[in-house]
Amino acid sequence: MISISNLSKVFGGFAALRDVSLEIAPGELVALLGPSGSGKTTLLRIIAGLEQPSAGAVYFDGADATRLPTGQRKVGFVFQHYALFRHMTVAQNVAFGLEVRKRPLRPSNAEIDAKVRELLRLVQLEAMAHRYPSQLSGGQRQRVALARALAIEPQVLLLDEPFGALDAQVRKELRRWLRRLHDDIGITSVFVTHDQEEALEVADRIVVMNQGAIEQVGSPTEIYDHPASPFVYHFLGNVNALPVTVQDGVLEVAGMRLAADHPPADAAEGMAFVRPHDVELLPLAVTEGVEAEIAHITVLGPVVRVELVLAKGPLIEAETTRQIHRDLGLAAGSRVRLKPRQARLFLHDGWQGTALDTPKGP
Repeated sequence: MISISNLSKVFGGFAALRDVSLEIAPGELVALLGPSGSGKTTLLRIIAGLEQPSAGAVYFDGADATRLPTGQRKVGFVFQHYALFRHMTVAQNVAFGLEVRKRPLRPSNAEIDAKVRELLRLVQLEAMAHRYPSQLSGGQRQRVALARALAIEPQVLLLDEPFGALDAQVRKELRRWLRRLHDDIGITSVFVTHDQEEALEVADRIVVMNQGAIEQVGSPTEIYDHPASPFVYHFLGNVNALPVTVQDGVLEVAGMRLAADHPPADAAEGMAFVRPHDVELLPLAVTEGVEAEIAHITVLGPVVRVELVLAKGPLIEAETTRQIHRDLGLAAGSRVRLKPRQARLFLHDGWQGTALDTPKGP
């Protein structure tokens, strides 16, 4: 288990981390997710021992590891840009961490060769053992880097934007492969990413970070379906952010009256967040929702993305099916009615709630 207690890190006058506490269970795959400058890489480097905190502590299985040198932490580290030795073959790169150990701790040559073969089989690169990094694709190089990190049999595997230098298709293939690999070996793993889809697909839990602090920790489903703050909503997937007002217990969003459980009785303002797939498009003849004009339509395989302009409020993006696209005869310039199936509300007075539907009529 990794325990992070009240960790802070200051570079000059800049606070990269601010009182961060986190528990990572044995065998868990955790994603540190956030924009550039949120503190996720600094946190990873402190866990690895590559940076020292300004305050707070790091514990491995209950033992204080805050000042422990990197070499004594039993961590494997995978960098974004591979960091392979260009003059060494694939097998030599994987063997490096074992060969540089002090003589009492160094395995025999036969044991090192067997370990290298085992790891190359694990990362599906057995046939590449005698090639050099320049002869490999980017995805293959990253798998070599991962095998090298695993060669020292670390208790913790740390990955810093491991697929950031790869193209979109290779990223998708490798993150699925990483998830399967993790399930096979069960090592405690922490990886940094700014890619929301990557975190949602790969991680057991996601730690969303912003300005050096943790905004929310939870499973991918919890984070996506129940964001704890407007920042998490904005950062995790496409979302429509609409101003909301409350008057006499009635919530109004862009001309729509929303039904919510126990809305505040006092007048208030805030924001409503609606995912594009939760925006329902209806024929103009119905009385539900609010009228809108279609500004633009993009067909993306089975999904149709529709941008709509309201009389009141900002532009809204909806995602619908090709079947509904055909049935409603959607086209730029035509008019439809829309209503949110679900909206998450954050009012400036601190009240939070969920609106599940839109009542009929104005």
